[in-house]
Amino acid sequence: MDKRKAKNELPPNYAELRTASNRTSNWRERLTAVEELGAWKHEQVIDILTHRMNNDTVYQVQEAAYRKLKEFGEDVQQPRRKKGELVKGTTKIFVRIKKSLPEGHSFEQFKEKLHKMRLDVYDTYEGDKGAEFEKWLEESWAALTNK
Repeated sequence: MDKRKAKNELPPNYAELRTASNRTSNWRERLTAVEELGAWKHEQVIDILTHRMNNDTVYQVQEAAYRKLKEFGEDVQQPRRKKGELVKGTTKIFVRIKKSLPEGHSFEQFKEKLHKMRLDVYDTYEGDKGAEFEKWLEESWAALTNK
């Protein structure tokens, strides 16, 4: 028998998973929610997975939703990785944070303030860049200090 649950059943923790799948400041929770929801073939689950596949800012989450939908037999196209700014106005956000810090601040101070003020932006780029995140953020910060 297939590991998937009956077509018209929702997971017992559906409300929690639906909320987690939309949590903008935590891509890991969205990814976990997508993985868990992918075990339940139901119209509402398919709607959530389709939304994540088409609209998530982190490619890893989009890809997981795509895989689950394919497993369900849905006719979906693999999402394309976005280029450029993942969050509109990222450079302006970085400049504002830089200006709010004292002259001669460190990269660590910038990173910490970004994390506190704009967790959504921090989380999106951390999820997208993976192991390269720290290097990318430091380069972005360094480019700001030269302007």
